[in-house]
Amino acid sequence: MNNTMRLTLLALAGAVALPMAALAQNYPVKPVRVIIPWPPGGSNDIAGRMVMQKMTENTGQQFVIDNRGGASGIVGSDIVAKSPADGYVIMVHSTTHVSNPHLYSKVPYDTMKDFVGIAPLARQVGMLVVHPSLPVKTVKEFLDLGRRQPNAITYSSSGNGSFVHLGMALLNSMSNTRMVHVPYKGGGPAAVAIASGEVQAMMATVGSVIPHINSKRLRPVAVTSEEPISQFPQVPPISSVVKGYEFTAWIGALAPAGVPKPIIDRLNAEIHKALKDKSVAEKLSGQTLDPMFMSPEQFAVRLKSDYDKYAKVIKETGAKVD
Repeated sequence: MNNTMRLTLLALAGAVALPMAALAQNYPVKPVRVIIPWPPGGSNDIAGRMVMQKMTENTGQQFVIDNRGGASGIVGSDIVAKSPADGYVIMVHSTTHVSNPHLYSKVPYDTMKDFVGIAPLARQVGMLVVHPSLPVKTVKEFLDLGRRQPNAITYSSSGNGSFVHLGMALLNSMSNTRMVHVPYKGGGPAAVAIASGEVQAMMATVGSVIPHINSKRLRPVAVTSEEPISQFPQVPPISSVVKGYEFTAWIGALAPAGVPKPIIDRLNAEIHKALKDKSVAEKLSGQTLDPMFMSPEQFAVRLKSDYDKYAKVIKETGAKVD
């Protein structure tokens, strides 16, 4: 390659790079539609609104929330998958996004190919809680009882294949215990069931059982993260007994595949800026949603890892929605 050709190619590369850089620098130039594929009021909606409101303030452009609930997030996700890849339609969804293709016989998009991860917003941690009538206070005592009396312990969940169900199913699988799963229609009814003694245990999302823990109607045993959480620093992780156990959920922002990398990076940076805001972090933590951030590349690794993890757990448990 002679010098003239080399200079020509460099000039062409620069000509392409400049518009792309300008694109990211100017973005957003109009309102951004943020589809949350869940009804208002849930954890996805709360986290999405908190972060997107701060992004609106920081960028001067509206990040407009559009709740499109249905079929565990599949309805809204399908809208996003089929939207223009220009950065003006994004989505706030949970780990359910990567479990749905394993739970449902068919979804109308390719979960791993039709989306690109922007950044996680918050982390949800599960907590193993038991009814006070169950004579256990530690993970070891809980699992020892489960082994001595197979299928004697009943546990509630917010539904077949839910984070709450699969967290306990994974614990049973890793500890060689057998317990009876009792699914309910939502986390609220599942928490009420264990608080009333209808079932004996639950791998609950922390926020759903705090009132019952405070009123002594439930006993906290352990958390599903690899380390204790700030809200309950005295409660140990399950992994202190069951090595390698970790089962946490995230709420994150995603976009249609094909959105230019500079725009993804700009969105990632704006999310990071919002999460570093003290008021946003405190509000999220107050909802037991720990602020969580990754680069797009790190988030891509987490998406694939969780996709594979849920595939394995769901296959082992036989959980299906339809």
